[in-house]
Amino acid sequence: MQAIVTDIEGTTSSIAFVHDTLFPYARECMVDYLRAHWRDATVRTHVEEVIREAACADTPEAVGAELLRWMDADRKATPLKALQGDIWAEGYADGSLHGHVYPDTPDYLRRWAQAGLALYVYSSGSVAAQKLIFGHSLAGDLCPLFQGYFDTTIGGKKETASYRRIVDALGCPAAQILFLSDVGEELDAAAEAGLLTCQLVRDDSVVLADAHPQAADFAEVDQRFGVSA
Repeated sequence: MQAIVTDIEGTTSSIAFVHDTLFPYARECMVDYLRAHWRDATVRTHVEEVIREAACADTPEAVGAELLRWMDADRKATPLKALQGDIWAEGYADGSLHGHVYPDTPDYLRRWAQAGLALYVYSSGSVAAQKLIFGHSLAGDLCPLFQGYFDTTIGGKKETASYRRIVDALGCPAAQILFLSDVGEELDAAAEAGLLTCQLVRDDSVVLADAHPQAADFAEVDQRFGVSA
């Protein structure tokens, strides 16, 4: 094994943190953030994409309302994810937010990095948002442990082609890359691309994917695959 690619929600970090803390924070701040940054070049790029797709008015209120509808529909749209990430960046910077990670996450990420494995993240949240969670985690800055990050700009997490692109980006054989996630459809797509897979089952809400090895935590992943042996 040369590399590990890990999901975030339900894998390194609590799903509850994302849904009960991050999403409500972004929802509460969305319109005010758009008003404050309406003329910023990067924000305008995302805003114009929303306007093109939704045919809504070119106002912070209209675009904000459309983005909240996308949040309600759990859309993985890149402009939504990017703007959420920008909002969270401000929250992390002013101390309103701290990234949750499971207690075993920092320990095993460090073990695997020290064992010579290249660590990567693949999440539906933007790369910027991923770096914020790990950079401002309750365990400190974990970003130096990762060699790269992937988000929906490389493709959807349930699409086999996305994992093939990741394999190409990593430059090592698919069979030497382990993908960790709690979602069966993501693991199916990764396995079809030739990656090793393991489903994290950290709580009773996980829908079991019996076609893949399963682990209750990273200690079991380590034991099952001999990662840091």
